[in-house]
Amino acid sequence: MQATRLTLICHAATPLQKQGRFADDECVAMDWQGAALSLANRYPKNTHLLCAPELRARQTAGLYGREAVIDDALRDGDLGRWKGQRLSHLDSDELQVWLTNSASAPHGGESVDQVCRRVAQWMQTLEAQPGHIVAITHPFVIRAALLHVMQCPVSMFNRIDVEPLSATELRFNTVWRLRLETHA
Repeated sequence: MQATRLTLICHAATPLQKQGRFADDECVAMDWQGAALSLANRYPKNTHLLCAPELRARQTAGLYGREAVIDDALRDGDLGRWKGQRLSHLDSDELQVWLTNSASAPHGGESVDQVCRRVAQWMQTLEAQPGHIVAITHPFVIRAALLHVMQCPVSMFNRIDVEPLSATELRFNTVWRLRLETHA
């Protein structure tokens, strides 16, 4: 049986990220149309290209030169009333609860536990889909996928940094594996 190859690509940087704010449905902060020239042929045409529904993910997917299929399972974690807010403007007690209790959602959105369950369920659906899938998504989703693959406790969620436009390679052939590649 052919393995499932999953490449998770983090969306490009946004103005809110550069300002130290939580994400909202904003555009990317780059000449994404010009950058498309350098990324359009990075993956073969038979690769399944998926993306999260948010504008920043759709614009980043456009860098790869073709239409992506929007998959709601790849959506960013719902931060409720914290969307677009600076960390420094949040209630410090609420923020501390959210950072230390993965089941909490003081912002009124989705808890980290909920994001992790959603992503794990989505990844289980991919296990029977051989071939290469490239998914443009968000740091929260990539963190959740890594916790699932590495079987780490959810307490490790905030210890994973995901850079804009970074690629994370995962493979499934009876078990999920993290694959580190060189590009020398």
